[in-house]
Amino acid sequence: MNTQRLTADARREQILDVAIDVFGRSGYFGASMNDIADAAGVTKPVLYQHFDSKGDLYSALLDEVGNRMLSAIAKATADATDGKQQTEQGFLAYFRWVAHRHHEFMLLFGGSAHRDGEFTAQIRRITEDAAEAIAPLIAVEIDEEHRRTLAHAIVGLAEGASRRLVGSGTAFDPDEIASEVSALAWAGLRAVHPVD
Repeated sequence: MNTQRLTADARREQILDVAIDVFGRSGYFGASMNDIADAAGVTKPVLYQHFDSKGDLYSALLDEVGNRMLSAIAKATADATDGKQQTEQGFLAYFRWVAHRHHEFMLLFGGSAHRDGEFTAQIRRITEDAAEAIAPLIAVEIDEEHRRTLAHAIVGLAEGASRRLVGSGTAFDPDEIASEVSALAWAGLRAVHPVD
């Protein structure tokens, strides 16, 4: 067991980081609180001091991973000078996240949480948050509902490509994929015409 004394916040963060790997490998139904406690080097009572149940822990993880993904994209696009650069930098940050944070991607989009109604709404909210972050970057004079639909299409494009790449089980170059997918998205966005 880990005898190092951590603050409550630091211990919670440590448990979340370990649980990402455990759930990412085993899925929600394949992972147990014993597995997570063992991997974190803590006892189950310590684990339950921070999270009431496996569902509570998983829900906290979904929020944490969703925030990490959105933060990486926001940081990458913050200094972009135009729509094309925002598109390129956003996809680059996203596909690097998928490639280098594989367990986080699997946690959000790997399927086991989608099959559980308890978490479906939470994942849908994270997807909607991503679309809401993208929508203002679509610099075309269209109504807000149309803009949101296009933002969801961009999110779906990224997620669909990622599912294909991760599902194939082969290594991929995130920079190359980001370049190809952002070119496709940018071409599509340029074809959107302002409302008359």
